[in-house]
Amino acid sequence: MKALSHEEGFLAIPEADLTAYANSKYVIQQVPYEHTSSYLEGSAKGPAAIVSASHFVEFYDEELDQETYKLCGIATLPEMNFDGKVDAEAVAHIEQETSRLIADGKYVVSLGAEHTVTNGFVQAHAKKFPNLTVLQIDAHSDLRMEYHGNPYSHASVMARIHEQGIPLVQLGIRAQCKEESDLIKSSDKIHTLYAHDIRRTSDWKERALSHLSEHVYLTIDADGFDPSIMPAVGTAEPNGLFWSETLDFLAEVFKERQVVGFDIVECAPMEGSILSEFTLAKLTYRLIGY
Repeated sequence: MKALSHEEGFLAIPEADLTAYANSKYVIQQVPYEHTSSYLEGSAKGPAAIVSASHFVEFYDEELDQETYKLCGIATLPEMNFDGKVDAEAVAHIEQETSRLIADGKYVVSLGAEHTVTNGFVQAHAKKFPNLTVLQIDAHSDLRMEYHGNPYSHASVMARIHEQGIPLVQLGIRAQCKEESDLIKSSDKIHTLYAHDIRRTSDWKERALSHLSEHVYLTIDADGFDPSIMPAVGTAEPNGLFWSETLDFLAEVFKERQVVGFDIVECAPMEGSILSEFTLAKLTYRLIGY
């Protein structure tokens, strides 16, 4: 598998041997699939923007007291090509590529455009980890049976995962339709901690952790964060999560469970601002460190 050069890849790591595919434990998968954006468009530019912003992230992680990349190697793959592929074909393409990386023994970190892509990532990881739970950080439930007539909409991605019998733990939800609320109430496989739950209770981290199985797949929609720290998203919602509370929780998840892969999606870069993509680049590096 051909990776980008060390100057082009995630973090612009100076040691070329630590970015070679064969030598790297971690691979950054760029998945710029955008077909069903419903408000602001531009998430297809998100993966490349995060990789570009990562060139300005410090190698030394002050929280972990280490230069993480030297411990594992991080290869960055070229953007996936979706010419002629949408909906089911696009998801199948993502699942096949992700499964190939997993079969090579890689830990896959996926930077995606619209949230639809997570269906493919989860299908690939569920093949290896059948007791998987999906941990979703998001402003939206994404549990609509279809949206604008498309069951492969970004607004339906968690409905498709739920149909596969995979348990979901949702964190920070603050926008949904009644159909989604009814599904959450009726399903024993969906555990949702709404943003207002997090603001009003002190035990939300413990409750979320209690619903996670041994193996966890983490998906982070950028709009799960508050717009004040994450403005460049397709559908921003107030009352989102903040950096410290989110990272404190995720550090505990990585400590107590085996997080087998993760993705970060739905960054839609804004002209004249680098706040969102830089924050997501630092988040990616921190999670690799965890």
